[in-house]
Amino acid sequence: MKKIAVLTSGGDSPGMNPAIRSVVRTAIYYNLEVVGVKHGYKGLIEKDFIPMDRGSVADIIQRGGTVLLSARCEEFKTEAGRQRAYKNMQEEGIDALVVIGGDGSLRGVQKINAESEIKAVGIPGTIDNDLSCTDYTIGVDTAMNTILDAINKIRDTATSHERTFVIECMGRGSGYLALMTGLAGGAEYILVPEIDFDPKEVTDKIKQGFKRGKLHSLILIAEGVKAPFADLSEYNGSPGMAMGDLIRERTGMETRVTILGHLQRGGSPTATDRVVASRMGHKAVDLLLQGKRDKMVNYKNNSIGSCDITDAIVKKSEIDMKIYQLANILSM
Repeated sequence: MKKIAVLTSGGDSPGMNPAIRSVVRTAIYYNLEVVGVKHGYKGLIEKDFIPMDRGSVADIIQRGGTVLLSARCEEFKTEAGRQRAYKNMQEEGIDALVVIGGDGSLRGVQKINAESEIKAVGIPGTIDNDLSCTDYTIGVDTAMNTILDAINKIRDTATSHERTFVIECMGRGSGYLALMTGLAGGAEYILVPEIDFDPKEVTDKIKQGFKRGKLHSLILIAEGVKAPFADLSEYNGSPGMAMGDLIRERTGMETRVTILGHLQRGGSPTATDRVVASRMGHKAVDLLLQGKRDKMVNYKNNSIGSCDITDAIVKKSEIDMKIYQLANILSM
């Protein structure tokens, strides 16, 4: 093996840059050439390659996002598109590939290994932390701290005006972010896609809290929650907005809604994300040097290891019900 490539794909997550830096500098340490692929899998198809050296990744460890840029690529899902990508890599002399991304990105790694001679491995980079076989995905710690900071600031206003606030965070298919930051932020109610709930229980709990003298209530809801909002006259598709309408209708209380949106993806990565990303980038290159393919770097029991890609994406990681129950106990 003489030359490896690295790309980031799908939604960006804080810590991707430290991972890129680690891959590049580890590969150079072992006398390998490194090529950066811009715009994810689209860059493979369009041959958007750039040579990388130590200087290419200088001063990026503290930066959010990804210096290689990212994009979703429908063409790579077609056989013709992938064959074009393999041809481009072959012409460039690329022997192996490191892909940093989430579920969809790892499925691309599977295809590359199954259909070409290129050895490909994946690094889990997604703020959802929803991949099985790993306790941690790059970006989740930074995203949690971003949400927690928002909760802390919103709580000040909620208390000052004695209001209920609904905060909608990311998590289309996974409630990990909502659960963990809701626990850390002391939310009165945490609503996640994996667990059904009765809106009446939420509104009753809010009313009971104010009767006890509470000055505010904070409801944290993941964007993927499919709640029973059919009784509302209008539902605009945002579970946060729908929940706010429901609380106002059933309690008569002044309620505000904050949708955090994409600010959760940005920001300088935390120390934890930088350290884990650096360790994962090094491990990815190590796997390739060992001749491994179709592997994902993982983080289990505070150790960096690897697992088969199939095992990582065969199912989503599950909500820890003990933590969910703890959050309910502490919010009473």
